[in-house]
Amino acid sequence: MGERLFLFVQLEFPWELGPADGRYVLRGEAGGEPERVVILETIGATPRRGRLAARRRPPVEPQPEPTTVPIARVTVIDPVSVGGERQARVWLAQLDTEREVGAAAAIVNRVLYAHRTAAADPCVRELGPAQALTVRAGWGEGEQVAYGQWTHARELRFTEHRRRRRAVVLRPQERLAALLGAREAPLLCEELALRARLDLDQGRSALAAVELDRAYAAALVELPAQQRADLDARIAELRKLHSDVSAAARAAIDASAADCGAADDGAVVSTSESGAGDGGRTRSQTGTGESDTELLSHALTRLEAALRARTAAGIA
Repeated sequence: MGERLFLFVQLEFPWELGPADGRYVLRGEAGGEPERVVILETIGATPRRGRLAARRRPPVEPQPEPTTVPIARVTVIDPVSVGGERQARVWLAQLDTEREVGAAAAIVNRVLYAHRTAAADPCVRELGPAQALTVRAGWGEGEQVAYGQWTHARELRFTEHRRRRRAVVLRPQERLAALLGAREAPLLCEELALRARLDLDQGRSALAAVELDRAYAAALVELPAQQRADLDARIAELRKLHSDVSAAARAAIDASAADCGAADDGAVVSTSESGAGDGGRTRSQTGTGESDTELLSHALTRLEAALRARTAAGIA
């Protein structure tokens, strides 16, 4: 019988992600079958120095050499092996790059979200696949992929066309100059909408519902204050949607309260290279039904459209 082969997508980022190096097993529910295995390895990391040690270091030259940054290598593995190399080659040849790489990044973000919560560290950042230095996909034997290695792999090119089109409309460099030059102030609803977008895209619909409710509450005060006739129709649309968004937020909070007495579904934990952790998302994290998720997606899209229309018309 031949060696079992496992498919993987691997991403490398030019910063330390936060969780300790090791193997992480993600499950959808406690005691369930593994959904994915994530191998995290940091390459080229240097010891961190405290404040006192930094004071004792010699002066820095006027033109110092660039500091070498650590590379975080993350391998996302499908725990179900394939029938052989022929099947693996077919998978790689037919790979939908945007879908597979996006799904791998979402798995990594589940680990980072759990780590941020476990460490109570608000500065732990989630990531997008376009931030990766290198993206690979391939297959390998069990012992290989468990250490981030492979039998065969190829590099993938990943681009996010949708976000690029949005950037053209929003003219971010012009607005950045306006914000930094105090010619314009960011709206509260903008930051809240961004947080709702991140959580909704990562499958955390309960959090997205609460954040979107607050974003709507702020937007329905801030946007009318702009006194822009071209936004009147959009503001009226947001007013109609707000009651449904508020109802979804209340339902998400009620569901979270009901879950407080339930058994924990498990959190992603760090292990040594030979150990294993498991993790998943509780109901209070995913939180809402399919119909509510569709409602939230539509409501958030309409709020984002209103904010884009406000920005695209001109920089204050």
